[in-house]
Amino acid sequence: MKILILGAGQVGSSVASTLAREDDDITLVDSNNDLLLKLQDHYDIRTVHGHASHPDVLAKAGAADADLILAVTNSDETNIIACQICHNLYNTPMKIARIRSNEYLDSPEVFNTKDSTTIDMLISPEQIVTDYIEQLVHHPNALQVLDFAEGKVQLVAVKAFHGGPLVGNPLSELRKHIPKTPTRVAAIFRNGNPIIPHASTIIEADDEVFFIAASQDILPVMGELRRLDKPYKRIMLAGGGQIGARLAKVLEKDYQVKIIETNPIRAQYLSEELESTIVLLGDAANEELLKEEDIDNIDLFCALTNDDEANILSAMLAKRLGARKVLSLINRTAYVDLIESSSIDIALSPQQATIGTLLAHIRRGDIVAVHSLRRGAAEALEIVAHGDNSSSNVVGRRIDEIKLPPGTTIGAIVRGDDVIITHHDSVIEAEDHVILFLIHKRYITEVEQLFQVNFSFF
Repeated sequence: MKILILGAGQVGSSVASTLAREDDDITLVDSNNDLLLKLQDHYDIRTVHGHASHPDVLAKAGAADADLILAVTNSDETNIIACQICHNLYNTPMKIARIRSNEYLDSPEVFNTKDSTTIDMLISPEQIVTDYIEQLVHHPNALQVLDFAEGKVQLVAVKAFHGGPLVGNPLSELRKHIPKTPTRVAAIFRNGNPIIPHASTIIEADDEVFFIAASQDILPVMGELRRLDKPYKRIMLAGGGQIGARLAKVLEKDYQVKIIETNPIRAQYLSEELESTIVLLGDAANEELLKEEDIDNIDLFCALTNDDEANILSAMLAKRLGARKVLSLINRTAYVDLIESSSIDIALSPQQATIGTLLAHIRRGDIVAVHSLRRGAAEALEIVAHGDNSSSNVVGRRIDEIKLPPGTTIGAIVRGDDVIITHHDSVIEAEDHVILFLIHKRYITEVEQLFQVNFSFF
């Protein structure tokens, strides 16, 4: 697939680095030539220097032959115009634009004409991250909560703690403990290394366990791995930007929310826009301010500014002063690695949270959802099985008959409204939504090929 990425910022460079490791033909456009040179040195991609919405730059970048345009510059208008040009001049099959303004997001119909669509998909990284954190707020015991099949199935990552009923016992005990709760452990990460789970695998304290279950069964499974925390009540947000403001707006209905903002103008705006959220003007790394606002009674502290260092510092300070759990947005992968064993409970990469939405449109086959995990090393996806026993490598076959790549697990099947947690003898039927977990993302091409239908089917 020929993919043209417009904008080499955090989102664009992250997508380019991910796809460069696969078989896609990537061209990256940006007005910052120094940044392009650095990326070109690290990855096997083509770069073009220039303004992303200028027709001559798009022509030079090969827009005429592109299968997909991904416009992710920091300017909504630049992204919109670039997609419009590619639509009008080249009839590009798929056009995705990053949009930050709520005014555009609330009126997606403006990008549709009577006979065609100027932009096929709008993405808002800020909204994706907001939704991601909201899920974590609703599941205070989880490190990650990922939805599949419109929320019918969830893949949850949880850290196993001393005292959990299953800790120190083999996975085969799980079914005995909760016989009426179907679930499957998809993967275990111990000291950062993946372990393919078997019935005899012993769960150890501090293991990061990924399990799949129907949404209503998540809590009982969590209870087998750790003592369940009380639901959050009091939440403090550091940073009143796009993410902080959106998160406060969705949480203030059900939680006691405080938000700290350093900019007086922005703080004033937030105080007018938000209903019950308490807006504080100040520095989230100010120890006296945190103490005055009873940080030791805060259930969840979220550091959400655009500054990695400020987020890390304020989150670590909040934890030291008594916050029950702290979350920090971190853009630099190296920083995520550094703080994994620190006092910060959850380090969230906005790029990794966003990239799955994009990959669902880039992956081959009828892929509905993709989630990039473990900083891009692992992947979970929902793919629809098509064909029949003669035209498909998976339809009409038992799980143990399918030649899955190493480290790949089929965790669940969604058939209509039914959620089926798979066993070795589960059979995949046509139009099933299949939920897979790949410990090693390098095998994604093999998975895509596995689900492809032979041409004779058509």
